[in-house]
Amino acid sequence: MVEELVAAGAALGAVGAVYVMAAARVVKQYERGVVLRLGKLQHAVRGPGLTLVVPFVDRLRKVNMQIVTMPVPAQDGITRDNVTVRV
Repeated sequence: MVEELVAAGAALGAVGAVYVMAAARVVKQYERGVVLRLGKLQHAVRGPGLTLVVPFVDRLRKVNMQIVTMPVPAQDGITRDNVTVRV
Protein backbone atom coordinates (compact mmCIF):
# COMPACT_ATOMS: atom_id res chain seq x y z
CA MET A 1 0.00 0.00 0.00
CA VAL A 2 2.74 2.45 0.98
CA GLU A 3 4.80 1.52 -2.09
CA GLU A 4 1.84 2.31 -4.34
CA LEU A 5 1.37 5.71 -2.69
CA VAL A 6 5.07 6.51 -3.07
CA ALA A 7 4.98 5.49 -6.75
CA ALA A 8 1.84 7.57 -7.34
CA GLY A 9 3.42 10.56 -5.57
CA ALA A 10 6.59 10.23 -7.64
CA ALA A 11 4.57 10.02 -10.86
CA LEU A 12 2.50 13.05 -9.85
CA GLY A 13 5.67 14.97 -9.02
CA ALA A 14 7.20 14.08 -12.39
CA VAL A 15 4.05 15.19 -14.24
CA GLY A 16 4.02 18.44 -12.24
CA ALA A 17 7.68 19.10 -13.07
CA VAL A 18 7.06 18.54 -16.79
CA TYR A 19 4.04 20.90 -16.64
CA VAL A 20 6.05 23.67 -14.97
CA MET A 21 8.89 23.23 -17.46
CA ALA A 22 6.41 23.54 -20.35
CA ALA A 23 4.71 26.57 -18.78
CA ALA A 24 7.76 28.62 -17.78
CA ARG A 25 9.04 31.34 -20.10
CA VAL A 26 11.74 33.96 -19.54
CA VAL A 27 11.25 37.48 -20.91
CA LYS A 28 14.52 39.41 -21.11
CA GLN A 29 15.02 42.96 -19.86
CA TYR A 30 14.75 44.53 -23.32
CA GLU A 31 11.66 42.49 -24.31
CA ARG A 32 7.97 42.46 -23.47
CA GLY A 33 5.73 39.43 -23.72
CA VAL A 34 2.32 39.42 -25.41
CA VAL A 35 0.09 36.47 -24.56
CA LEU A 36 -2.27 35.00 -27.14
CA ARG A 37 -4.88 32.63 -25.72
CA LEU A 38 -6.29 30.47 -28.50
CA GLY A 39 -5.33 33.22 -30.96
CA LYS A 40 -6.98 36.09 -29.07
CA LEU A 41 -4.88 38.81 -27.48
CA GLN A 42 -4.89 38.92 -23.68
CA HIS A 43 -5.02 42.32 -21.97
CA ALA A 44 -1.92 42.19 -19.78
CA VAL A 45 1.55 42.66 -21.27
CA ARG A 46 4.15 40.56 -19.50
CA GLY A 47 7.20 42.45 -18.29
CA PRO A 48 10.75 41.19 -17.90
CA GLY A 49 11.36 38.13 -15.78
CA LEU A 50 9.91 34.66 -15.33
CA THR A 51 6.34 34.23 -16.53
CA LEU A 52 4.04 31.23 -16.67
CA VAL A 53 1.63 30.44 -19.48
CA VAL A 54 -0.89 27.63 -19.90
CA PRO A 55 0.79 25.04 -22.15
CA PHE A 56 -0.96 24.24 -25.46
CA VAL A 57 -3.52 27.03 -24.83
CA ASP A 58 -1.42 30.19 -24.49
CA ARG A 59 1.30 31.36 -26.82
CA LEU A 60 3.83 33.95 -25.66
CA ARG A 61 5.20 36.26 -28.34
CA LYS A 62 8.25 38.28 -27.36
CA VAL A 63 8.52 41.82 -28.70
CA ASN A 64 11.96 43.41 -28.90
CA MET A 65 11.87 46.95 -27.47
CA GLN A 66 15.45 47.92 -28.39
CA ILE A 67 16.05 51.02 -30.47
CA VAL A 68 17.41 50.11 -33.89
CA THR A 69 19.39 52.70 -35.80
CA MET A 70 20.04 52.44 -39.50
CA PRO A 71 21.71 54.72 -42.02
CA VAL A 72 19.40 56.58 -44.38
CA PRO A 73 20.91 57.96 -47.58
CA ALA A 74 20.42 61.65 -48.40
CA GLN A 75 17.63 62.50 -50.82
CA ASP A 76 17.00 65.49 -53.03
CA GLY A 77 13.62 67.18 -53.18
CA ILE A 78 11.95 70.22 -54.67
CA THR A 79 9.77 72.54 -52.61
CA ARG A 80 6.66 74.38 -53.84
CA ASP A 81 8.68 77.45 -54.74
CA ASN A 82 11.09 75.36 -56.93
CA VAL A 83 14.00 75.34 -54.48
CA THR A 84 16.10 72.18 -54.44
CA VAL A 85 16.74 70.84 -50.95
CA ARG A 86 18.78 67.89 -49.75
CA VAL A 87 17.36 65.95 -46.81
